Order: sequence, then C-alpha cells, then structure tokens
Amino acid sequence: MPLGTRSTSNPEREGRIVVANVIETAESPACPVLRIMRLEGFRPYAATWDLQREIHAERVGDSCTDTLVLLEHEPVVTIGRNAGVGGLLVPEALLRARGIDLVRTDRGGDITYHGPGQLIGYPIVDLKGLHNDVHRFLREIEEGLIRAIARWGIRAGRNPGKTGVWVGDQKIASIGLRASHWVTMHGFALNVTTDLSPFDLIVPCGITGCRMTSMERLLGGAKPAVREVGAAVADELSRLWGRTPVSEENA
Repeated sequence: MPLGTRSTSNPEREGRIVVANVIETAESPACPVLRIMRLEGFRPYAATWDLQREIHAERVGDSCTDTLVLLEHEPVVTIGRNAGVGGLLVPEALLRARGIDLVRTDRGGDITYHGPGQLIGYPIVDLKGLHNDVHRFLREIEEGLIRAIARWGIRAGRNPGKTGVWVGDQKIASIGLRASHWVTMHGFALNVTTDLSPFDLIVPCGITGCRMTSMERLLGGAKPAVREVGAAVADELSRLWGRTPVSEENA
C-alpha cells in the first residue's frame, strides 16, 4: 500500500489474488494539475513513442506539467528490455502477415500485445514532485486500474510476485515503465474490448500459461466504451496522485 495512506479495509484473498485495499487520498483545491491528453483513432506505436520522448524531455526541463496520455494502438507486439528468449511463438514474418507490427522498446517488462479496444495509458510524471519511488508509482497505477474497473462491477486484484491487474488467475492489465531523471515513461495496457486472440502468438508478459481476459469477456459480452474507461482511470489516478485532471483533446 502506498506510504502515507490509510487502508479502510483488510486485504482479502481470492486464491492467489490479493484484492486491493481502499486508499484514501487527501484532496485540495491547490492540487497540481495532471494533463490528460486523449489521442483519437488507432495510433502506431513508433509515433506515440516519439511523442512520449518529446513530453518526457519537456517534463524533465519543467516546461510542461505531469501528463497522462490515453490512446488505442494499431496492432503491435512490443518487447521490453527485460524480455527473455522465446516469448514470440511465431516467426516475425507471420506476425506481420497478420497485420501486427513488432517493436523492441526500452520499457520494463517482457513481451505483450497492444491493439484496438485496449486502453493504453502513458503517465509522464515527475516523481520528485510525488514521492521519489518508482515501485510505489507502479503499485499506484495498479490501484487506479483496480478501482476504475470496479465501477463496472469487476472485482480485480494483484497477483503476488507479478505486476499488473488480475481477475482470478487471468490478467486484464499489464504495466511496463521506464524512469529517467525521475520522470516516468511508458505505462499500462488495460483490455477493454480487445481481441484476445493475438495473445496466443506470444507468451504474455513472459509468464508461461498466462491467460488474458478483458472487461468485455468478464461482463458477458457487454462492450464498455474505451473512452469512458479512460476517463474513470484518469479520475482514479488523479486522486491517488493528488492531482487535478485537466483534459486536452488531440486529433
């Protein structure tokens, strides 16, 4: 649980999953701003990686405020710097023949898939103005996602020893971060209405036997709007970080 917060309930366990504690966060009219940058359409990974680097440089130079970029990607498999061997189960040519790009990136974590129907969030946040703790920041992202999807009645939690958000033994959200000069990059992927079949082409997050799920699957076919889920996540993360969310639309 993040330091400086207070739990209002005891942890509950469902199998191996630790259900999130409810965290109280003090709010103040003088809270710093969290810019919520929403990108429309399906975005190629390389272009948004360039955008992240641009915003990161601005944040390091203190020429912009903390920013959360929300978007959906075109189909892509990304491989993080901690990836092991054998995470890609098919030849790269077959992947690309199915219209799925492949990118080796500098984020933490292993291999994963991004595509339409999946909420991507890239928090570019100066941890010096927060708590100087990358691990705690990761747990706060998990907490924000858990609390956001609870609005749709989904009871999610953590899997001890593994990152991300889980429902039972199935993973619904993955997280991979990078921090430089105490400013974060990369972030999370939450399966909302994602086609889960491309995950069969990889070993998701490098976890043998890992099964992925989505909000749509858990809700029996109901299709939450990715934009609405993004708004809920932005709201919860803003509360956890003591920030005032300010939306910025981008075509």
